[in-house]
Amino acid sequence: MADVKTPNGDKLKMDSANLFREETFTDLKTGTITKLTPVRADGADDPSKPAIFVAKTQVYTQMGLIPIEGEIEAKNLAEAVEKFPEAVEAALAELAERIEQRQREASRQIVTPDQLMRGGGGMPPGGSGKLII
Repeated sequence: MADVKTPNGDKLKMDSANLFREETFTDLKTGTITKLTPVRADGADDPSKPAIFVAKTQVYTQMGLIPIEGEIEAKNLAEAVEKFPEAVEAALAELAERIEQRQREASRQIVTPDQLMRGGGGMPPGGSGKLII
């Protein structure tokens, strides 16, 4: 069997010092909270590290459903439930900022006459018929 590599070329390997048990909680309406509990390699809880809580939901947009996910700063599940809306709002704000940044970057691109000629079809009028990417 061939060795599987990561995208940067390293050998694929689990980090036994950074393992978590995953639990999912939902209200069946708004979303889910995932609790990641740190564990040792033998599966026992690792009390030296804090649990991580993640809010997950979906929002309706003009383009359809978009999954939203963000970390919740909480010490326990009750606190995570209370802070769920705040975490989703922060994740939405971050997503909006990333979209705006990509739009700014796209608006700064230089458009050449060749790109304008291609339009939506991918081939310039009277061209060779080769797809230009």
